[in-house]
Amino acid sequence: MSIKDEIKKTIETNDTCLFMKGTPDSPQCGFSMAVSNLLKHLNVNFKGINVLESEELRQGIKDYSDWPTIPQLYVKGEFIGGCDIVKEMFEKGELKKLFEKNKLI
Repeated sequence: MSIKDEIKKTIETNDTCLFMKGTPDSPQCGFSMAVSNLLKHLNVNFKGINVLESEELRQGIKDYSDWPTIPQLYVKGEFIGGCDIVKEMFEKGELKKLFEKNKLI
């Protein structure tokens, strides 16, 4: 299975995926920590995928989304964005509405 197929399967089989540096319990960068903490604040059940475990995965997710940075948040198969976008959505109440609409909180 190619890395692209693995990423696709992970996104399809988990309602909320956060591709991040580190894990939700032990983030390895401030941006990953910020998004993880926002999801925890909203009581969202999410799968954290540590891109530091594999250079292939780290590059693969950037290629998959055509987005150059990590973290990357996916909800119901849709790419939502990185740290700045997620933080802005949270501040405007849009992130909570997105999870409520998809019945994830």
